[in-house]
Amino acid sequence: MNNTLSINIKIDNRVYPLVVSRTDEKWYRDAAKELNEIIHTFRSDYPDKDSQDVIAMAAFQVVFQHLREKEEANQLPLINDLKEIRDDVTDFLEERKQ
Repeated sequence: MNNTLSINIKIDNRVYPLVVSRTDEKWYRDAAKELNEIIHTFRSDYPDKDSQDVIAMAAFQVVFQHLREKEEANQLPLINDLKEIRDDVTDFLEERKQ
């Protein structure tokens, strides 16, 4: 069975043909839907801007959010390590009380 699929993604009323993995199809469609929602918001907020400006602002927002989430994800292992250390110290102190 072929693991790829040809789909058409519509972004800002333009159609883009893509060949994607069947397992990733939903991600592509969801990404296009979310991007179109952001573009629509910018177009409503800035009706005097042309398509290039609106798409650039939408792209900037998406990348900005991605970087923030990436930074938060990078901090998660550190947070988990700190919680383990806190638990170890708490256990140690509890043992010393007894």
